[in-house]
Amino acid sequence: MSVTERYGDPEARLEAVNDTVRIQLAHRSVRRFGPRDVTDDELTTLVAAAQSAPTSSNLQPWSVIAVRDPERRARLAHLAGEQAFIAQAPLFLVWVADLGRARRLAARRGTDVHAADYLETTLIGFIDTALAAQNAVTAAESLGLGSVFVGAIRNRPEEVAAELKLPPHTVAAFGLAVGEPDPAERAGVKPRLPQAAVLHREQYSDASDAHLDVYDERLAAYNARFGLKGNWTDRVLARLRGPESMGGRHKLRAVLESFGLPSR
Repeated sequence: MSVTERYGDPEARLEAVNDTVRIQLAHRSVRRFGPRDVTDDELTTLVAAAQSAPTSSNLQPWSVIAVRDPERRARLAHLAGEQAFIAQAPLFLVWVADLGRARRLAARRGTDVHAADYLETTLIGFIDTALAAQNAVTAAESLGLGSVFVGAIRNRPEEVAAELKLPPHTVAAFGLAVGEPDPAERAGVKPRLPQAAVLHREQYSDASDAHLDVYDERLAAYNARFGLKGNWTDRVLARLRGPESMGGRHKLRAVLESFGLPSR
């Protein structure tokens, strides 16, 4: 997989490349899966890779729930916006921002962890969970597996928590459907913004926005290949239009507080 596909730019070049980078450049979301299962050995490897990600102060504030049961996957698919690929994938991983473990540790020691009441600690929980999950994605792709992240697991967080029996001070951050990619799926490597739009040197410069128009053209061309409409600007503005475009996630602050993840 070449860098030209990653940017949708035939002139794009990378001089420092190895096998790991090639796997990363070839990443795409997979929403159709083949018939083979993800083995327990592969699952163990994915979790080991996840646990090898950086973690703030070695807090390791995350857990992951491997869901294989077809009926449970179907219920989670319903809760996450009726996304059928969740039920089709042989393995659905639910990544949990988990401050409950530290709270239980404090209870056993008879002490307090007041810093867990602050937004910073909640952010650490989500950030570390995401870092771990991305490590798992790269590991999965190195094993010939595909995946897709599912943010819609936050659409109905109370019902997801009940389905998974999540304890207090935890929340399902996102899901990850994993399986063998179906080669018949019509999808490719989606172009990303030009580096000139995201890479700033020494200080931020909004002159980088000058590169957005060419990206709109490239993404519109990519979308047209697969029967989709619109460009990047259209998508961003529609997604961030208002609470009605958030699938219920505009209520997340109150939900986090009710789960014991306050944001002082």
